[in-house]
Amino acid sequence: MVKRGEIQKRSVMLSGHATSISIETEFWDILKDIAAHKGVSINYLLSEIDVGRTTNLSSAARVYVLKYLISKEQKFDN
Repeated sequence: MVKRGEIQKRSVMLSGHATSISIETEFWDILKDIAAHKGVSINYLLSEIDVGRTTNLSSAARVYVLKYLISKEQKFDN
């Protein structure tokens, strides 16, 4: 059983290269939801995040999730 806030490390393929990313379970869950909503795989979504990042992939993924949730809430409020 995975605990809340627990860091999970996963291997992913980004642009044909294997790498790993370590983020909390909750972020993985939201990334899965975003990927499903967009109709893409987690690897594809992380590849999109990877292209524009200026920091490590884990941090970039967390910021992406945060921006996504803020944008979603702003649309809901309007």
